[in-house]
Amino acid sequence: MTHPDIAADALVCSARGCRAPARWALRWNNPRLHTPERRKTWLACATHRSSLGEFLDARGFLREVAPLAGSPTLEEWTRTTESQPGEREE
Repeated sequence: MTHPDIAADALVCSARGCRAPARWALRWNNPRLHTPERRKTWLACATHRSSLGEFLDARGFLREVAPLAGSPTLEEWTRTTESQPGEREE
């Protein structure tokens, strides 16, 4: 979850050893441990969005992927969803 007092530039990718700015929030939960509404968040840069998402999805943990507030990804995503109502690219 993004805290309003923390600049988006200060958020880094959750991939091991990566210090790139995070652009995506991968929200997940482990159904064996968490209630259905509980979400944990991994942050991902553009390079690691797919690999982190695939890791979580292979285990049945991935629930949603969304661009981070304040990132260039969010602006691009917003333009895409406004131009094509009802469809969102992830």
